[in-house]
Amino acid sequence: MFAHNPVMVEKVLSCLSIKSNDIIVDCTLGEGGHSSHFLRNVKDGYILGIEQDSVILKKAIQRFREFHQKFIPVRDNFSNLKSIIQDNIGKKVDKIFFDLGISMFHIKESKRGFSFSREEPLDMRLDQSKSLSGMDVVNRFDKKKLAEIIWAYGEEKFSNRIAGLIVQEREKNRITTSTRLADIIRRAIPRKHWPKNIHPATKTFQAIRIFVNDEIEILEKALRDGIECLKPGGRICVISFHSLEDRIVKSVFRDLTKGCTCPPDFPVCVCGGKKIIKILTKKPLFPDEVEINTNPASRSARLRCANKLEVNFLDKVSPDMRVIA
Repeated sequence: MFAHNPVMVEKVLSCLSIKSNDIIVDCTLGEGGHSSHFLRNVKDGYILGIEQDSVILKKAIQRFREFHQKFIPVRDNFSNLKSIIQDNIGKKVDKIFFDLGISMFHIKESKRGFSFSREEPLDMRLDQSKSLSGMDVVNRFDKKKLAEIIWAYGEEKFSNRIAGLIVQEREKNRITTSTRLADIIRRAIPRKHWPKNIHPATKTFQAIRIFVNDEIEILEKALRDGIECLKPGGRICVISFHSLEDRIVKSVFRDLTKGCTCPPDFPVCVCGGKKIIKILTKKPLFPDEVEINTNPASRSARLRCANKLEVNFLDKVSPDMRVIA
């Protein structure tokens, strides 16, 4: 049994500045690593935890069984964040949290092929009700599409070589396990170009996982929806683990700080643009050396946080909508 070690807990708590009556939405609940700390800080508020993986959600429900009405579990994907909040809370919330990394459960326990060091079926689905798996991707997609995925989501410069060797090898035998795929990737990358601190298959495995689970496509909308659902003065905190995610977070935050976009020579604003958030982390926060040494998986984590200045979603919520208090 492996327990997920939540990243940068103290920094997250400091950025969110949790109050005792806060309503907090944990958009990536996992095993509840961060939410366990949130629950210790809310006395009159509660946590809504969203998790798409039914197996890991059961773990969180068991872990928080003593909290009763202070913990509301929802099996869903954060791409549906706005409707989840509307259906389960019915009003604006105080804090929104995203931890975009996969859980240690998925790497160590799920047996779905997330780890290149374990011989497991090449599944890679976080939500197993979805149809497309990692096995489908590597065995069905043509070389061009494979290379595009590996480059776009893994930023792997040897994407063409890797895709080409995958296509060659699957003609001999269908690629069904994580270890076989990892070996193909390792052979496709020249030895002198292997990264120093990570397995040469890391970027490709990341790319396939992201593609299978639509992780990048849904992120921007979920961030904007989350900010829209915050109360004025509410906060959003996001931990990302690779540059693609972080660029999206940074871009969304910057876009929502623009305000008026009228030319400077206009006497009055005609665009109606308003600043929606104030960025609280001018540069991302990183784990310190002590945390990296004790939890190597945290080494690529970066945290960004913003404060909500104005919202308009749920202002018009029906007065008879159920509100959980």
